This record gives sequence, structure tokens and C-alpha cells, in this order.
Amino acid sequence: MDNSQASSANRNGNSRRKTKSLNPLSHPFCEHSAFAAIDLVLLVLVLIALVVLAAPYFKFIFRESYEVLPVAIEVMGEVMYQAPVAYAAGLVFMFATVVVAWEFFSYHARKCGKPYCKGLRKAVEFDIQLESEECVKSLPRLPKDAFGARPLDLGQDHKELEAELKKMAPLNGRTVLTFRSPCGCPLGRMEVWGAKRARRIKK
Repeated sequence: MDNSQASSANRNGNSRRKTKSLNPLSHPFCEHSAFAAIDLVLLVLVLIALVVLAAPYFKFIFRESYEVLPVAIEVMGEVMYQAPVAYAAGLVFMFATVVVAWEFFSYHARKCGKPYCKGLRKAVEFDIQLESEECVKSLPRLPKDAFGARPLDLGQDHKELEAELKKMAPLNGRTVLTFRSPCGCPLGRMEVWGAKRARRIKK
């Protein structure tokens, strides 16, 4: 019994030591760090020394800018007074150039890389197109991946959505549901055919 109690005590002590060693906050260096206060004081002293050393430079820059800025503004005012239209036109041209460059780069950043990408800002998430029998007959036969969108597979909701789209489809026509990315390119496409028109039997 004494041996079993001693072994259990040793196990408990070892497990406590292991948990303490695994916890980074219970590291002996963190518990017995006598130099933490000294490090903090040294950091504060270094920051104060940097501020004291940089203060004369900031004062010099402030004085020079305080003396130079009024002269520069006066010179610019005289120059612009001589030809105000030219400078106003230059400012407008610079502003228009910046706006056009921003739109150009943002447009190319929005494009996903597909050949016919429109690069829209925020296109509609999906659109539904109803195609009648005449429309389907006039359209050429295309492969499934011709529009750059894979067939949709919505899992459990697939059958319910297919039933709703079938109700919307015209006779002998189809309903096309297309999901789109923010740039306008199709992500997924779903085609559901409507009810077939009953053929009349000639007597």
C-alpha cells in the first residue's frame, strides 16, 4: 500500500511538472525574471533619450518650414495670378488623368482573366432566362462548357430548384439559371426543360 501511494504521488508530481513545462506562462524564466523591471526602465530611458536627441531637429524643420512656406505661397500666388487659366486647366487635367488611371487599373484588377470578362464592379449574383421553343430552335448547338460555366449541383436543394424552374419554363422551352461572379463571368449554369406540348393525333 505504501509503495502504491508513493508511486501515485510520484505520478501526480510528474504530471504537474509536465503541465507546467508545457504552459509557456508557467516557465521558470517568466516566474523568476528579476530583470523585467530593469528592462522596462531601460526602455523608457532609451525612448526619452531619442525624444531629447530628435527635438532640436524637429524644431529646426519647423522653423525653416515656417519661414519658407509663406514665401513659397506668395510666389505661387504671383505666378498663378499672371496665368490663372493655364494653371487651372493644368490642375483639372492632372485630376482627370489621376481619375482615368485609377479607373483603368481598377478595371484590370477586377478582371478574372477569362477572355470575354467584362470586369464589372458588382454584377448580379444570378439571372434567369426563359427560352421559348422557337428561341431554342434558332440557337446553334453548343457544348456544355461553351459559356465558361460548369453545370450546377446544389445537393439537396437541387430537386426543389429544378421543380421551380420547370414551372417557369414555357411549353417545349427551357429555363436557364446562371450564377455569376462579381466581375460578370458565369460560374455555374443550370438548364431545366419545361413541359412537353401534347401532339394532336390526326384522324
